[in-house]
Amino acid sequence: MKVLAAMSGGVDSAVAAARAVDAGHDVTGVHLALSKNPQSFRSGARGCCSAEDAHDARRAADVIGIPFYVWDLSDRFATDVVHDFVAEYAAGRTPNPCVRCNEKIKFSAVLDRAVGLGFDAVCTGHYARLIRTDAGVELHRAIDADKDQSYVLGVLSQDQLQRSFFPLGGSPKRGVRAEAARRGLAVADKPDSHDICFIADGDTAGYLDRQLGNRPGDILNEDGAKIGEHAGAHLFTVGQRRGLRLGTPAGDGKPRYVLEISPVNNTITVGPHDALAVRSITGIHPRWTSQRPRGRWFGWVQLRAHSRPLAAQVAITSGRIDVVLDEAASGVAPGQAVVLYDGTRVIGSATIAGTRC
Repeated sequence: MKVLAAMSGGVDSAVAAARAVDAGHDVTGVHLALSKNPQSFRSGARGCCSAEDAHDARRAADVIGIPFYVWDLSDRFATDVVHDFVAEYAAGRTPNPCVRCNEKIKFSAVLDRAVGLGFDAVCTGHYARLIRTDAGVELHRAIDADKDQSYVLGVLSQDQLQRSFFPLGGSPKRGVRAEAARRGLAVADKPDSHDICFIADGDTAGYLDRQLGNRPGDILNEDGAKIGEHAGAHLFTVGQRRGLRLGTPAGDGKPRYVLEISPVNNTITVGPHDALAVRSITGIHPRWTSQRPRGRWFGWVQLRAHSRPLAAQVAITSGRIDVVLDEAASGVAPGQAVVLYDGTRVIGSATIAGTRC
């Protein structure tokens, strides 16, 4: 099989590419240039997609013995990930740029170009498992629960999964690092990337301020009374406590948390932690990794990348899902993804549009 290995410059994608070669595939490595100015992306211990990452990916490809290219996808990345990220915050939602990157870049733009060039599949270093059955390809959680990335892959379609290759899903991370060292890959001890790659200094609030400007507004309590002011609604997300600078305005000694963000009137509503609890979630733009379930479905949902799954029942229609949790969850923000699981198998995902107690 002719395989395109997406090589980020980290240890995971390097070992994934090497395993694809070991499996007998005809492998070509490619690094994605996602910024017109790579120095503006994160570098060092917490880097991803930086200039040094491109050099690390090239060196790894040389050790593995595969051809290597750099693809410039900076325009597509800016439109589909960066601009979307800013627009979502401006609308009072909390996006996950890694979900969007997987959906729009790695398994749309890259896969489409790879197929056009005659490749059969795209190989990445994601920690997830693919199980091929007579009915198609199933996406499952990785063996290493701490590294599992099936949550951010829940946006992939069956057609995309058919052309995907995740060699690391059955391995623990410590074993991948040890394997990289045995193979002589210089990235064996390279730290994992963290945070948002296109925010070079890691200051998300400062980045959003520069993009959206300083837009002060009112902080309201649950009754709609003004109890303070904020420097910009885009600086907050549902469930946040830090940065409110309210003390204990109710006089009950309890801290206040963000309950709702209203971009229309530029207000933030706050309340006690108990008010964050939700039992019902509405999801829009559902995407299914295989055939869409019909009617009412019972299983598990995950609301953040590394949160524990929660038992739920889900009413499914063509354009939305309505989730009722068996137990309350807190800090659930519009814009995040809700991913459905049947045991370890991913069923699909949707974007959270609203919540209820």
